[in-house]
Amino acid sequence: MSKPLGYWRLKMRAIVELVFGRNAAAERSFDAMLAQWPADPYALSSRTMVRAQRGAREAAIADAQALVAHHPERSAADWFNLAYLLEDAGRYDEAIPAFRRAVELNPKLDRAWYGLGLTLIRLRRLDEAVEALERNTKLQPMSPYGWYQLARVQLDRQQPDETRKIIRHLKRFEPRVAEQLERETGLAT
Repeated sequence: MSKPLGYWRLKMRAIVELVFGRNAAAERSFDAMLAQWPADPYALSSRTMVRAQRGAREAAIADAQALVAHHPERSAADWFNLAYLLEDAGRYDEAIPAFRRAVELNPKLDRAWYGLGLTLIRLRRLDEAVEALERNTKLQPMSPYGWYQLARVQLDRQQPDETRKIIRHLKRFEPRVAEQLERETGLAT
């Protein structure tokens, strides 16, 4: 079903306000859109972004939760954004299922695997964190971030040999990160 002209006018006004950096005005346009079309995915996702940018974390979380409640199959990115906001708010137990849903919808969403790994680390669920970070490093083999976190987790799990393997691996393409890990862990390779 197509939207009426009023919807498109509000949407265009919101886009123009965003382009010119007038986020408060854009948010009012999204409010008007959502008053008439409460489940509109564009308005919900855009208002989530605007609210997050202005530091209204709980309002942004509420919008992200409404988006995935109304459109649970729409996008792995929607679930990732919710998970990220929850993780940023320190709501780790709530962030984990959202990260997991994101990777269920898109198993190649490397940033969701990374976020899941970091969240599991915070909760000291290290075996699960290893699994998530290994998925991240398979998807982003040349990014040092996942490797760095994986090395730290392996050391926390009392696996110095695994940590050394990661450091040796990093020396091939990120020698500075490898050196940093050697200093921080006290492990020479």
